[in-house]
Amino acid sequence: MPLPKLTPIRSLTGTVGLLLQLALVGVAVGLACWPLNLLDHWQDLLLHTLPAFSEQGWSPQTVATACAPVVVVPLLLFLQAKAWRGGSGSGIPQTMASIKDPAQADQLMAARPTIQRLVIWSVATLALLPMGREGPVVQVGAAVAHRLRQLWPSLVNRLSSSELMTVAAGAGLAGGFNTPLLGVIFVAEELTGNFGANLVWPGLVIGALAAEVSSLGGQAQFGLGMIRDYVFELSQLGWGLVLGVTAGLLGGLFARLLLEATAWITPRARRHPWSVGLVLGLAIAGMALLTGGSSGGDGEALMSMIIADPQGQHVNLLTLLGRMIGPCLALGASIPGGLIDPAFAIGAVVGKLVGNTAGMGTIGLAMGMAGALAGATQLPVLSVGFALRLAGDQQLLPGVLLAAVIGAYASKVWMRKPVYHALADLMRERS
Repeated sequence: MPLPKLTPIRSLTGTVGLLLQLALVGVAVGLACWPLNLLDHWQDLLLHTLPAFSEQGWSPQTVATACAPVVVVPLLLFLQAKAWRGGSGSGIPQTMASIKDPAQADQLMAARPTIQRLVIWSVATLALLPMGREGPVVQVGAAVAHRLRQLWPSLVNRLSSSELMTVAAGAGLAGGFNTPLLGVIFVAEELTGNFGANLVWPGLVIGALAAEVSSLGGQAQFGLGMIRDYVFELSQLGWGLVLGVTAGLLGGLFARLLLEATAWITPRARRHPWSVGLVLGLAIAGMALLTGGSSGGDGEALMSMIIADPQGQHVNLLTLLGRMIGPCLALGASIPGGLIDPAFAIGAVVGKLVGNTAGMGTIGLAMGMAGALAGATQLPVLSVGFALRLAGDQQLLPGVLLAAVIGAYASKVWMRKPVYHALADLMRERS
């Protein structure tokens, strides 16, 4: 029988070993996310050459940049309809299916569809398609963990295969947005439905390292810029109610349009990739030309510009229309991407338009962002965290919190089920 005095040492050794294994997963996920963050940065550089961001007129080079979807979308749809069909779709429904039934992970989380999805997303990103990145980064996090468990079956053996993929999926979100805490919130609020300690603290370790490694170039304290206006709490609550309803309804409508577009466009794109792709590419490029480019990309460049220059005339109803429809066309064709940034951009534009009308300054931006994201996803806690992390500080918490809660409830007018789950159901119906 081992001596009692050795028990603490063995416990410490076991804990250190577990932490090292979690660190390995976190570093691996962060390294996988780092190139995607780099591509996202390159997208911002391309966007800043367009008139909406550069305040210069159109030139042959910028027109060609805005019209890239006319060529790129048909090509991507052709690949997805033929040899690269496994790489289509956002990646989150595939991750949810693998977590629910790990037997599917060998197919859905395999290297081939994962690489295909990342390549398609990368090309789409550099073509300035209007979509985010949480789908690919969540899926790549889960895929990295699944592959590591295949190579090393005893890796983090305190967690089941499903649990390891779950926390790694959250780490992918943390790495993709440099937000470790929000990766854990995503796991708890969306993937598992509970804040159990058995997943929270491993998720924090993996997510923190993934975020650190994926942001090797550095990350600002507030990812999009800081909203510096302050309004008393009672006023914040009033505006939070208004923007929660307005942005939440628009966010929910966006999610409903995305779901309907996916159900209608994807099967037609698989049968007629060239013709459907050409129509979608022309529509996306046309909106970019009409808005000066503000409808293109994931929306972060637009939000950063509004926050940096709140007095500027950056947005109008045409911008809002482009930010609503563009992502539905791209994501509705099952091109890998995400809806977090597009929903945020919708909320920022709504907050800016309401703020201009009401003379409320820039505080409407953070509230609109939280309301629209909560409306699109029905994830109010995640939406609050993202809004404060990317565009504000804790002084805005009362209004942002109310806007997110109201937005999540308001969106139920359009969506009975959260959009990620609805898309997962749609994927199962087609499989």
